[in-house]
Amino acid sequence: MYAVPLADNAEMRPLEPWQAPEFLAHIDRAREHTGVWIPWATRSTDLESARATLQGFADKQASDTGRLYGIWLDGTLIGGVMFVQFSTTAESCELGVWTEPAGEGRGLISAAVRHLIDYAFTTRGLHRIEWYNAVGHTRSRAVAQRMGMTLDGTLREYSLYNGVRQDMELWSLLSHEWKPTTAQSPSAA
Repeated sequence: MYAVPLADNAEMRPLEPWQAPEFLAHIDRAREHTGVWIPWATRSTDLESARATLQGFADKQASDTGRLYGIWLDGTLIGGVMFVQFSTTAESCELGVWTEPAGEGRGLISAAVRHLIDYAFTTRGLHRIEWYNAVGHTRSRAVAQRMGMTLDGTLREYSLYNGVRQDMELWSLLSHEWKPTTAQSPSAA
């Protein structure tokens, strides 16, 4: 297993089904903070459902259609990044992120997202990356802006979550708009 350093005391590495107990403990700490924005955070409520969430991403990784990475700070899982969707046929993917409060304001999400962007464009040759955020989710919007993404528009009442239709912003980044970093990109391993 590999780890990508994000800071002196933080790293990104694959998050897999065997890590369900650690993932569930993290989601329990993060639930109030992330559950407002991330539906699967509210669905991972016990060991079985946490393992099912991770298995779903493992299945996507096996079919090359998605992938999940955790972010560890001082050895504790505090958040993560993911390819929500990944298509070499369409040459596009969707990125997503989450963190508990302990991971905010440290630049870890941005550093991890840069690795995924480099991997998608440089290693895998994709053309377009998409990013969705609920209109009120200013922290997620800020990550898209820091990455140099362009706001394509607002999808009105696009997402039904907790019985409420939310407007979603759609951001994108095209391969020719990205300046690759020298950072090590994650592999499929």
